[in-house]
Amino acid sequence: MKNFTHTRAESFNQASEYLKESTKSVVIAGGTDLLGQLKDDILTSYPERVVDLKSIPSADEIKVEGNTLTIGALTKLIDIIESDMVKEKAPILVEAAKSVATPLIRNMGTIGGNICQDVRCWFYRYPHEAGGRLVCSRKGGDTCYALQGDNRYHSIFGGMKAHRSPCTGECPAGTDIPAYMEQIRKGNTAGAAQIIMEVNPMPAITSRVCAHFCQDGCNRGCQDEDVAIGNVERYVGDYILENSDLYFKTPTTPTGKSVAIVGAGPSGLSAAYYLRRAGNDVTIYETKKEAGGMLMYAIPAYRLPKDIVRKFVSTLEKMGINIITNTTIGKDIQVSKIEEKHDSVFYATGAWKRPVIGIAGEELTEFGLDFLIQVNEWMKGKVGSEVLVTGGGNVAMDVAITAKRLGAKKVTMACLECESDMPASREEIARAREEGVIIMPSWGLSKVIEENGVVKGMELKRCTSTRNEKGAFSPQYDLCETQVVKAENILMAVGQQVDLSFLDEKYQVQLNQRGLIDVSDETQMTSRKGVFAGGDATTGPATVIKGIANGHKAANGMNKYLGVVEAHICRSMISEDAGFITFDPEGLKIKTAAKLKEIPADERSIDKEDAFSLAVDEALKEASRCMNCGCYAVNPSDISPTLIGLDANIVTNFRTVKAADFFCGKLKVEDALLKGEIVTNIEIPIIEGATMHYDKFRLRDSVDFAIVSLSSLFSLENGKLSGVKLVMGGVAPVPVRATKVEGYLIGQKVTEEVAEKAAELAVENAIIMEKNEYKVLELKALVKNAVLRMK
Repeated sequence: MKNFTHTRAESFNQASEYLKESTKSVVIAGGTDLLGQLKDDILTSYPERVVDLKSIPSADEIKVEGNTLTIGALTKLIDIIESDMVKEKAPILVEAAKSVATPLIRNMGTIGGNICQDVRCWFYRYPHEAGGRLVCSRKGGDTCYALQGDNRYHSIFGGMKAHRSPCTGECPAGTDIPAYMEQIRKGNTAGAAQIIMEVNPMPAITSRVCAHFCQDGCNRGCQDEDVAIGNVERYVGDYILENSDLYFKTPTTPTGKSVAIVGAGPSGLSAAYYLRRAGNDVTIYETKKEAGGMLMYAIPAYRLPKDIVRKFVSTLEKMGINIITNTTIGKDIQVSKIEEKHDSVFYATGAWKRPVIGIAGEELTEFGLDFLIQVNEWMKGKVGSEVLVTGGGNVAMDVAITAKRLGAKKVTMACLECESDMPASREEIARAREEGVIIMPSWGLSKVIEENGVVKGMELKRCTSTRNEKGAFSPQYDLCETQVVKAENILMAVGQQVDLSFLDEKYQVQLNQRGLIDVSDETQMTSRKGVFAGGDATTGPATVIKGIANGHKAANGMNKYLGVVEAHICRSMISEDAGFITFDPEGLKIKTAAKLKEIPADERSIDKEDAFSLAVDEALKEASRCMNCGCYAVNPSDISPTLIGLDANIVTNFRTVKAADFFCGKLKVEDALLKGEIVTNIEIPIIEGATMHYDKFRLRDSVDFAIVSLSSLFSLENGKLSGVKLVMGGVAPVPVRATKVEGYLIGQKVTEEVAEKAAELAVENAIIMEKNEYKVLELKALVKNAVLRMK
């Protein structure tokens, strides 16, 4: 048994105050659930204080006032069973209370405790029997083990999110990946696109260049291959560009506010989209000939075709965003003019400046970013036969592969990090090796080898570690281990710096220790009111998706500063499913991820995309592999479906809540309660003339939770059903109201055929796991028998 402080409460208000004092306090009534948890070591964290409610006076009364039956939260189940008042006014509740199997539980358990009890999942309750402690989704872990393990007692109607899925958590933009995968499984690409566009306006671009951190978080990767999220996103991104009129609409309600964005890279373009969507006038100032920043000038066309960037920019212009190119701030237009003309300004100038490494002969090397921008000049044989690329990120990979494709016979890449720590994506590392690039991890730069100002190579020194004990970047070297790599050209791709020289003295903003613009974490506002900054100018060189997320955050901050409230975003294209998340049981059986069809390595060039997007059927198949990680355990209470059927109210020390809202709004009942909130009473409207029953299927009488249950209330008029209420338990994470069945039965005369049809309707949306098909059969039987009982 876990140690805890036991405190007796004299009133609900006193108990509430104890709960408010600490998040590690819980209440106990009958104790049949909590004591088992404390004893069995099933939770990840445990309460320090248990507040005992049993001593609160008059908390176990049963009374009738007017047309309402009131039952105190501390009323024991046995008292409900034996109460003549409850037998007369709500007999279904007596049946439900009596169905709680063992006399011990009925004699100790309270109605308040029953409706607030925790889940009855095998993996949750008995983790050690599975071979070791399991931290499932409901306990704060990443997955529901029922998706790949024993699921005989689990949901047949889908699951609910216990928290954000790990794939979404790894995405810098917070893309709800499982949600859009679900839409694709339904054949609803338009809805999937709408979900992505809420946080990322350019998935056709990110899917091609993103490092796909999301795939590192995919739970499937622990069992076979992670879902190819990037490839599915690419399919949706292409769909968005093909149907741009649906997603890049001119706002109908102008705000009257004008904003300027300096820099048309990922962060600036992202901010522009969300600012314009809110109704602001948006002007972008860009120094280069075309908008896109690194997307247009630094990422090779074989990874990101320039037509895709141009299409995206064109859609922004059709929204009414004004993009002024060939305009350098501080030269063609002054900062003062921009800030005077607009209500707010966002600086997203990127990181284009070459850093100084400080090695001998550095001036003889080429800046990798300049190499990518001026790649056409290097096509004239300038690249040479031997090239050394320094750096281990995706830019370095782009430089190395481009050099190889330009004709260099030997391309070597040297980076400080060991291979497992290289910042480049796994795909890009594999691509580089496939094309013959030699990768040398754990080597740092010593000096350039030159003769009379002509590059001959680079001396490298062994890097033994890149970070100190605190995790800070602090490379250490073994100077006794060096080697020389021959090269005609050395392309430096070891980072870029921010150039803020355009900000004159009057318009300076505060910088941080790294020389980057210092901004608010929440709004991206700089030290000057109304002036915002984002992208690489605030973070240093980062991924495209991080820049997009940064721009979105800045747009939200600017809207807040301007007093602009963005209109509710219509989710009309998104198909909803009764609040439950779903998956494809057959898709879970597919072990390998969908791969893009690639051009053979010997046929690749620098100006043609290497791979082709997935076809519709391929994207659908890959989306079917997504487990839609959540909790697929079932609600354990016999009483809660009954209270929903009775249209009861749950009364707490703070408020009164409809039973349906209380039990069905959240995955966990504890999440439906506010801090310090305690259930005090149950109020049940007295229903006259209805036939009501609680039916339950269980494997053994000693098992005190329902495998499947059904609360039914029927009214007859002139031989036909005039009132029907059916609430199913044990089949989903929360009780399920069978509204479609109810609608069908109203006005029907009870026959065998009608009962069969009602049973079929009750399970038409069932999602059968590997071992729980029997629950569908049992639910159909309960519904059919309940209807025929009225014959």
